[in-house]
Amino acid sequence: MFEELTPILLKASLFVGLTPKELNALLSCVSASTAVYKKNDVIAHGGDLFQGVGMIIRGEAVVTKENALGERLMMTHLKSGDLFGEMLPFAGDGHYIATVEAKTACSALFIPKDKVFPSCFSLCHSHRVMLQNYLKIVSKKSLLLNQKIEYLRIRSLRGKIAAFLLDMYEQTGSRTLELPFNRNEMAEFLNVSRPSMSREMGRMKHDGVIDFRKNTFLILDPARLKAFI
Repeated sequence: MFEELTPILLKASLFVGLTPKELNALLSCVSASTAVYKKNDVIAHGGDLFQGVGMIIRGEAVVTKENALGERLMMTHLKSGDLFGEMLPFAGDGHYIATVEAKTACSALFIPKDKVFPSCFSLCHSHRVMLQNYLKIVSKKSLLLNQKIEYLRIRSLRGKIAAFLLDMYEQTGSRTLELPFNRNEMAEFLNVSRPSMSREMGRMKHDGVIDFRKNTFLILDPARLKAFI
């Protein structure tokens, strides 16, 4: 059933360390399923009953959440291999806490919530590998959420932009950055006004700290960028 998707799924962090045969046996054991979505389709709606952990197979999606004023806050950007809803099996509420929306045409894999943790008596190798990978992913996601809180903590708009670009610089090791989302999505991610953000980035470009064209950014002076935080 999953043979066609095997080359893609084996690249996902959740299945690192498995052979094609082990992967297909595991997906059958956990009753995995797939679904296809068009651009802007809602994959999971905040408040809906949690059915299982999802993973983007192809395409891209975004995770958003509305505050009490109805303002949309972008939480994260999802690409092939990224999970969503992965922390909910540990929670007692049983409902999605954010909305997952297809940014492009995409497909997703789902593992039912009662199958996330192995039920096989012997705790077979495949389940053990998946669990180890799962815990690594959840730990990394926790660190990213802390990073998001840091962006919200910074008071100045320039400081938020600087912190975001520096984090990407540290992750990639390159001063040339390809942003994973457009300006509207970046503004939502940083919880700032898009026009204000665009004006501030223009000033930073004029000051010789950064340069950019569309979604490609170049950090010209990392030291000055750090001073804004």
